[in-house]
Amino acid sequence: MSGILYLVGTPIGNLGDFSPRAVQTLEEVDFIAAEDTRVTLKLLNHFGVRKPMLSYFEHNRRERGEQIAARLLAGESCALVTDAGMPAVSDPGEDLVALCHERGIPVRAVPGPAAFVTALALSGLPVGRFTFEGFLSVNKRSRREHLASLAEERRTMVFYEAPHKLPATLRDLYQALGDRRIAIVRELTKVHEEVIRTTLEQAALEFADGGLRGEIVLVIEGAEKPVQDTVTLDEAVETARRRMEGGQSASDAARQTARETGLKKGDIYKALLEAPEDTDTNR
Repeated sequence: MSGILYLVGTPIGNLGDFSPRAVQTLEEVDFIAAEDTRVTLKLLNHFGVRKPMLSYFEHNRRERGEQIAARLLAGESCALVTDAGMPAVSDPGEDLVALCHERGIPVRAVPGPAAFVTALALSGLPVGRFTFEGFLSVNKRSRREHLASLAEERRTMVFYEAPHKLPATLRDLYQALGDRRIAIVRELTKVHEEVIRTTLEQAALEFADGGLRGEIVLVIEGAEKPVQDTVTLDEAVETARRRMEGGQSASDAARQTARETGLKKGDIYKALLEAPEDTDTNR
């Protein structure tokens, strides 16, 4: 019987956020796969946990993933941790989780802090629907295509960014999306936690010098819903009638016109049947 891969969320700044269940899990697994073993060692020492570790990060994920999967299939259990936050979210742990599912290895979660959802809660922007975009690519073409795909995105958008790349990112976001409200959330759960609510234009100007430091999450409002021109019922009926002349049934013509105009299909259909046909033979 194979072992279990546990995804253990770690603190994003405040060690007090590490749960008792997370500590217990680290104590009980056979080994820990860590993004940076030096960072994780500090966490283990703080909670008095002694456990074998191996590194698992972007540049060794394929080879090390196979090694971890083999040990799990042999019956060992493993806790996967990142330096901060939930493993597999904007993280190479995503590949290890997929590999375990492919091999039939059970995967369990021990939830913990996540920077993007914490930043959303603090942002003051609409969060009923949102899209997590992670880090923008440093490749100019990929970056440009990514931003272009978001120009009409109406959900609130969340990005991670490193402080030294922030000026260029704010500038690119403003150029691609126009002026939007933005919350720059930095140093979450730490002493200098801060939420800067401003606009993309102002942010691009104010932080162009790269002086803003710390771990940063950007929360940006989505595009506004396009304002549609108001269509009268008579205009809608005329549109539906032209569709009927093109071969559509009255019902289909009314349905399609209703979808485009926001008017009720029943109203269009009724008016369509009641409207007198044009008997002008000079046309």
